[in-house]
Amino acid sequence: MSGAPLTDPALSALAALSARLGAERSLIQGAGGNTSLKRGDAELWVKASGTWLAAAERQPIFVGLDLAELRRRMAADEAEPAMPARLDPAGALRPSIETTLHALLPHAVVVHVHSVNAIAFAVRRDGPELVAERLEGLRWAWVPYAKPGLPLTRAVQARLQGAPDVLVLGNHGLVVGAGSTEAAEALLAEVERRLAVPARPAPAADLPALERLAARSAGRYRPARLAEAHAAATDPASAAAAGRGSLYPDHVVFLGASPLPVLPPERAEPWLAAAGGHLPALLLVEGAGALLRADLGAGAEEMAACLGLVLPRLDPAAPLVFLSAGQEAELLDWDAEKYRQSLNTAEQ
Repeated sequence: MSGAPLTDPALSALAALSARLGAERSLIQGAGGNTSLKRGDAELWVKASGTWLAAAERQPIFVGLDLAELRRRMAADEAEPAMPARLDPAGALRPSIETTLHALLPHAVVVHVHSVNAIAFAVRRDGPELVAERLEGLRWAWVPYAKPGLPLTRAVQARLQGAPDVLVLGNHGLVVGAGSTEAAEALLAEVERRLAVPARPAPAADLPALERLAARSAGRYRPARLAEAHAAATDPASAAAAGRGSLYPDHVVFLGASPLPVLPPERAEPWLAAAGGHLPALLLVEGAGALLRADLGAGAEEMAACLGLVLPRLDPAAPLVFLSAGQEAELLDWDAEKYRQSLNTAEQ
């Protein structure tokens, strides 16, 4: 597998920043998020699709592209402008789905995270007004939801008036850009400080009850391994919101389309006993915790944990915006996301 040489000081700094971000589940979950570095108008080094930022200092996760060629192809409105612009055409890594977004922004360093604090605002209908209060004094823009990839890049392009350094992506996450890795990390920390939302305390999982239910599933389900996941079921307000729909793309990609089954324990047991062929990825058992389909790997575990981090940060009375059935379908039927799913079956 090819990737960026970490003997280069600038790329080493990007890898170190990426690893720090990837180690913080409130910012990055699994293979989510991406970072990049530009060398003037000549080169763009961007995280590869399906790789984990947490592994940036252990594995080659960056792909180099001819930035001028990539931007020319974007201007020509080519459907897949990144792949032909690779500096190593024979390499095994594929550029991030969000490569065109990184190429569009003028900053030398761009960081895209799935911050649970930012998502807590990004899924609200009144999110733009609330964020405006908190980010006053920063150069920022709100970008309405668009499918990741080139559609999102075009949506961002329409919001670049005022040269924002911070982008809050509706139903998606957060992007910051700066002139160096140090400045990008500092700006991200400041935005996170301003957007911080305390999570409601949630009761601990009832692991014995979950184990009993898993046994009733004949090995098809198991308790979620990451403790954060269970809050989506043990906090009543979170469980109620979870059953209403999907809030952000990676939930759909790794856990499937809505509706997510949310059941009280007395209904969960007969549901598991009667479950047929197509099993949902995640089952929330009210008051007990989260059951994950046993065949799923680390990517799904991380997204179950993300749900348990996001939902307790949402005001039960907040006006939420859920992804539509059409938006879910275009994510599930997208080859780029199927590729990313295929790389996330094992622990990193």
